[in-house]
Amino acid sequence: MRYTAAFVVGIVLALPLSAHHSDAGMDMESVVAFEGTVTEFNWRNPHVYFTVETTDQNGEPVEWTLQTDSTNLRARGGWTLDSLASGDRVLVRGNPAEDGRPYAILVSIDKEGVELPMNTEAAGVTASTSTLEGIWRADSSKLISYPGGFDGFFIAQLNLTEKGRAAEAQFGALSAENPDSTCIGRPTPAALVSTAFYPLEIEINEDEETIVLRSELFDEARTVYMDGRGHPENGERTVQGHSIGSWEGDILVVDTRNFADHRSPYQTGVPSGAQKHVVERYQLTEDGTRVVVSFLLEDPEFIAEPMTHTRELIY
Repeated sequence: MRYTAAFVVGIVLALPLSAHHSDAGMDMESVVAFEGTVTEFNWRNPHVYFTVETTDQNGEPVEWTLQTDSTNLRARGGWTLDSLASGDRVLVRGNPAEDGRPYAILVSIDKEGVELPMNTEAAGVTASTSTLEGIWRADSSKLISYPGGFDGFFIAQLNLTEKGRAAEAQFGALSAENPDSTCIGRPTPAALVSTAFYPLEIEINEDEETIVLRSELFDEARTVYMDGRGHPENGERTVQGHSIGSWEGDILVVDTRNFADHRSPYQTGVPSGAQKHVVERYQLTEDGTRVVVSFLLEDPEFIAEPMTHTRELIY
């Protein structure tokens, strides 16, 4: 293995990566590749980072910072806090920053000629249950492209209103208007559409007449009120919104309104606003190994027609 820096930048088919604020201002369609020496490895949240010393095209020394997933995701992918250390010789590929600085999101890495694992897919079905309560992750093999994909799968074009198109055109991913740059989590249904990487836990509290939906992404906990109440008029608007639920036979239906303004819930700069309305449906499969979940999202101020999506989660 030769450790001469070799930069290769081109349009490639990007691998699925976890994505919340991590892709702000990054060129996710280009890849830079180089060889060098690890100078620092930080096993921490919200992202694991490491730095690599190499040389640029002019032979001048340069130190790149590589960003990857959270410790939870990297651990599920087979990494430990000892996976990298100062002095390791590596070949890395990453999606570079749009502003030209030596910073990239990791796509792949070889250490001493051996590729470190990047896969974080959920394991296959190993257990079953008789209730929606439990911890669930998406069956990645069955995921398809859909508008506003949060978990790294390609984002289809949203059908926008004129106001939505104008907002998208004016958005600056690296500006202070991007809430992801300050780790403000994405709105509902972000917890659901992040389940390819981040588990979703459903907790049923019958005495309190609530259901709590917890996501590893941003440590979110959303309360669904099951006591028959409606949405409060002129109530507080929050990022996750106000959720009420009901049962249609064995299907849990969750209705969410009262969303706060959020500048980039779809990673494109198209906002969510006061008219946003989300309906989620959760149904356990007959064998109890999976739950089929779907949502319908309406936001007529910015999106010309509703977004819909369905996926299966493994118990």
